[in-house]
Amino acid sequence: MLMMAVLLPAISRGQERVEKVDAQHQFDIQYAQAGMKYAFEDYKGSAKSWQKKFRRELADLLGITRLQELYKDFVPTAKQIDSEDIGFATRERWHIWTEPTMIIPVVIIRPKDIKGPMPLCITPQGHNANPEVYSGIANNEKELASFEAKHANVAYRIAQKGFITINPTTRGFGLTRHADDIAAGKRSSCKYYHQRGLLAGRAIVGDRVWDVMKVLDWALANLPVDKNRVVVTGNSGGGTVSIYAGAIDERISLCAPSSCFCSYEGSIGTIYHCYCNYVAGIMQLCNMGDLAGLVAPRKLLIINGAKDDIFPIGPAREEFKTTKAVYKAMGVAENCEMYEGNGGHRYYAEGFHDFWARHFKK
Repeated sequence: MLMMAVLLPAISRGQERVEKVDAQHQFDIQYAQAGMKYAFEDYKGSAKSWQKKFRRELADLLGITRLQELYKDFVPTAKQIDSEDIGFATRERWHIWTEPTMIIPVVIIRPKDIKGPMPLCITPQGHNANPEVYSGIANNEKELASFEAKHANVAYRIAQKGFITINPTTRGFGLTRHADDIAAGKRSSCKYYHQRGLLAGRAIVGDRVWDVMKVLDWALANLPVDKNRVVVTGNSGGGTVSIYAGAIDERISLCAPSSCFCSYEGSIGTIYHCYCNYVAGIMQLCNMGDLAGLVAPRKLLIINGAKDDIFPIGPAREEFKTTKAVYKAMGVAENCEMYEGNGGHRYYAEGFHDFWARHFKK
């Protein structure tokens, strides 16, 4: 009897042993037990002190600190591939080296008659089979009409408003896919990058944020852009890259993630999503409302669809309360807004254009 007592697992008070495994319930318990070290509502110091410590640990978790150590002397270079006249602008294809072994194809749209430094908008793509969707490059007229109807031609629309836009292929898509996925005609290599990068302590979200940072390095050094008017915006997977980039890179003056914002447990923790949404241990640091708070005091627009079934609006609204609390604590509540489109999982250009026009024209 004594031996049996030793071998039986201890059950803490209030934690009853189940008779049948419910996997999602097990995950829910894990989320509830996650440390969320930088939950803003529990933090007792100043908002700036919270940000400084939090951003440093987030950079570590994403693998960006290690990349900065490895490539401290690395300067991104680029090669132009082609150029075309699209009326109001020239549209160019470039390759930008964000690591010695990583080439990111980008499309740059430059409005004509540039007078002085222009605002810059970097638009990391989402899970599009065509990485150039955002720049209005389609395979046929039907596809082009679909882009227009769903506001998927994000960079093209923004360039029409007087921005230089850079539409980078998101790492794991297009020419950056694994050879096996290219041969099989698969849309992306998110699984390859996620699983194999883990072995080296790399998070695919962190790699994609790094790409945005290096594209920005190159743009500030080589394009006639205003360093005080740098925007990052994208939809879905592109929105995810945008919000993490805004949290890490303080050169970004306006961050507008679309169709990606929610509590972790209310979306990617309970609803099927691509591998690339997951960062090991992220809930030990924060929830997404805290993450977005790292953008403060800079401009932040959260764009969500009221009928988005994979980033539900209910928990998104709750997380936004946390983000708003950070902005209020820093005395800039007016710099943070949430726009709700009346549809589902897509970009809502009207919300973005209204926000940047009000803030950049002040």
